[in-house]
Amino acid sequence: MYTIVNLYSDKKGEIQKFLNSFYDTNIDIKDEFKWENKYHNSVEIADIIGTFIDNNDKYKINMWISLDTGTFINVNDYNADEIIRYLYERYPY
Repeated sequence: MYTIVNLYSDKKGEIQKFLNSFYDTNIDIKDEFKWENKYHNSVEIADIIGTFIDNNDKYKINMWISLDTGTFINVNDYNADEIIRYLYERYPY
C-alpha cells in the first residue's frame, strides 16, 4: 500500500514552480495542470503538506491526498496540521 499526493492547478506552470521550489531542482512534469506522486512511507508526505500550506498564498494549487484506497482528502489551511499529526500517530515508525 502507498500514499498518493495529487496537485491540481488551473494556472499553467504553477505546479512546476511549486515542485521546483520544494525539491530545490528543476523538475520536468508531463501535465502542467496535474501532478501525482506515490509514497511508500506515508510520513514522507508531511514535508510536502507543510510546504504547501506555508506557501499556499504564492501558488494557485489544490492538494489532495489518499491514505486509504479510494479515499481522497483535500488539504487546506484548516486541516493540514491535523493531517500531519494523524500521519505521525497512524505511522509512528
